[in-house]
Amino acid sequence: MKKLFAILFIFISISSSAKVNSTPDTVTVGIYINSIHDIDFSNKQYSLNLWLWLKYKNPDFDFSKYLEVPMAKTVDKSFFTVDTLEDGRIYMMMKLQCVMKDSWKIDNFPFDRQKLRFTIENSQYDSGDLIFAEDTAGGHYSKWTTSGWMVIPDSFKITTGVKKYETAFGDPELKIQHTEFSNFKVQIGIERDSWWLFLKLFIGMYISFLLSFICFFIHRDSIDSRFSLNVGSLFAVIGNKYVVDSTLPESSSFTLVDTLHGLTLCFILAGVGCTAYSLRLIKAHRLEQSALFDRRAPWILLLIYVLLNMWFVGKAYY
Repeated sequence: MKKLFAILFIFISISSSAKVNSTPDTVTVGIYINSIHDIDFSNKQYSLNLWLWLKYKNPDFDFSKYLEVPMAKTVDKSFFTVDTLEDGRIYMMMKLQCVMKDSWKIDNFPFDRQKLRFTIENSQYDSGDLIFAEDTAGGHYSKWTTSGWMVIPDSFKITTGVKKYETAFGDPELKIQHTEFSNFKVQIGIERDSWWLFLKLFIGMYISFLLSFICFFIHRDSIDSRFSLNVGSLFAVIGNKYVVDSTLPESSSFTLVDTLHGLTLCFILAGVGCTAYSLRLIKAHRLEQSALFDRRAPWILLLIYVLLNMWFVGKAYY
């Protein structure tokens, strides 16, 4: 009977120990972003300079070796310190310099707003052994975080979760091709002070349109000059579009850049059509009608062009 109780006691102890061991350890994580710089649209990347600190009990976690930044192209741990807190937890603080890859939303460029994301995991321990908890005390980024951009108020979000991978990463002990790792995620929204950039990018396009507009005020005796200026304006707009597109990643959607350049090309072509119609009236010896048409057509085209630009730009900005 005593042996039976002893066996039962050992079984309960082992079961309790297994339950305790199955409880994942909590790692408390905090972050402070010093700067976001080198935002490169064409290569879909940006650089991030930050401080990261972690508090945990299990020394095997060793984030100096096993820290994983899934969305990073390169990670440079330039500095880290390790200390022991009064409650026995390990306190690790490190400085990271990361080149992050991300996708850009350029539909409303240059009035675009971007969401930058930063995520960490532990490459050796899954969510059964380790879970993250966020340290939300204090500020999380410098007021000089970005240059040429502004952090959108209330856009900085810190969350934790579980990332699911439909693979066992070659582990023969796992019968199901499924693993889960706890992660710590940061999201920050940024926008730019864009009106000066807009003027810088599109001033060549608008000057080209104004040249085609001025063509209507050239005397009808110099009709060839009208056609020459309009054709030159067309090539200038196309060249301006190539310059702007070279700074942006490829996109299958129709962006504001495409819309404004396409609109300008259409109106310059409309100007060419108006000039051709005016020439036809002259050839038909309808000089008064030609003169009246040349007085009205440019102002109608200009009014419609300005209104459409205001509509598309306002829609992108707001």
